[in-house]
Amino acid sequence: MFKYLPHTEQDIKDMLKVIGVSNIDELFSEIPEGLLGLDLDVPNSHSELEIYRKFNELASKNKELVPFVGAGAYDHYTPSVIRHLIERQEFLTAYTPYQPEISQGTLQYIFEYQSLICELTGMDVSNASMYDGATATAEAMFMITSAKKKSTVLVSKTVNPNIINVLETYAKYRDLTIEYIEELNGVTSIEDLKAKNNKEIAGVIVQNPNFYGIMEDFAGYREILDETKGLLVMNHDPSTLSVLKSPREYGVDIAVGDAQTLGVPLWYGGPYIGYLATTKKLMRKMPGRICGVTTDSEGKRAFVLTLQAREQHIRREKANSNICSNQSLLALFVTIYLAIMGKKGLNEAQMNSFNATHYLFDKVTNLPKFKAVYNHDFFKDCLIETTLDPELIKEKLYEEGFLGPLSLGKFDPKRKQQLLFSATEKRTKAEIDKLVAVLEVL
Repeated sequence: MFKYLPHTEQDIKDMLKVIGVSNIDELFSEIPEGLLGLDLDVPNSHSELEIYRKFNELASKNKELVPFVGAGAYDHYTPSVIRHLIERQEFLTAYTPYQPEISQGTLQYIFEYQSLICELTGMDVSNASMYDGATATAEAMFMITSAKKKSTVLVSKTVNPNIINVLETYAKYRDLTIEYIEELNGVTSIEDLKAKNNKEIAGVIVQNPNFYGIMEDFAGYREILDETKGLLVMNHDPSTLSVLKSPREYGVDIAVGDAQTLGVPLWYGGPYIGYLATTKKLMRKMPGRICGVTTDSEGKRAFVLTLQAREQHIRREKANSNICSNQSLLALFVTIYLAIMGKKGLNEAQMNSFNATHYLFDKVTNLPKFKAVYNHDFFKDCLIETTLDPELIKEKLYEEGFLGPLSLGKFDPKRKQQLLFSATEKRTKAEIDKLVAVLEVL
């Protein structure tokens, strides 16, 4: 009946026996009975107008909230022209450019994306994008351990805990060891780095701005690592590079991060796009693919994929990574965003985000039940401590149409009273004042 299914009945019985279940139905036992056979009441044989009406009724049940939480994903403005362009059929339905001779458009915008990432980071070369910022950071960890033929890396405790979780998962299955650099007053302890750095360390992973939104100064890290020939990886919010010191200026070997901040909507958590840029020296260790430019037999400019050190092209055990695809549509999204905004527009958006976060911080910390946790410059995120119940704050703000802040109790029960607030250029003075008014009467 199903000619395309290769499994025989005996194959199925053998597989079920291995995982310890008696029949296929048991594989779905985790699904609550109330969801099985659920009538979704989707109308049949209705006009387009009636279908729109039905789904608009369903959509109206959603509550649209104004976010004051960031911690790695930020509510930046998306110029409307981007959606109009990327939803063109030739972009929206395109897959991977296996045949360069008929994929010149796709390859060109990937090349432009790489060029823009290199301009932002100051690095020599960028790949054609990754799945997200966390996995890009993990791939950078693979790069430095492979390049140095060492299995231990140092990671700052000021790196986003969600990224650290991904690093630990990736490290576990590559038999890598992660050791941590302690934080001191919200920033990476350079003294602890000096104490733990040695010739057995492949390199160091840091973040800027860090998890708390603090802009760290990594001056001197290059010299410390040069003593042991270690490599430096920096996870960076790329949008802030329009105003902050670039990874290259810090002597970074690999720059990574999530390019969601370059206009990509929050989209309930994805899809996002990770970037990875590095030096020429490490370029052959890069995962994924690189798009290059050359000339064809007639001397015309042509785009091609190059340095594809992945398992589809070489023996699996020699591949740098099992990453096979890039976030091509999102790479186009970022490329259009940067082209539209330009240097001046990107700088203005980030300065407005900076000002909004500081206005929010000043207003909240002036309230009697709130105070600053650290005394450092910050960008888009700010950490504030409260004597109130964080759950009460969350509930009251939700009732007034606000999302956030994030309690650090999610990661450390001892830090439950510390709240991470965030603001971007989209947050208005009126919105911030309303949020503060809610907190003021608690």
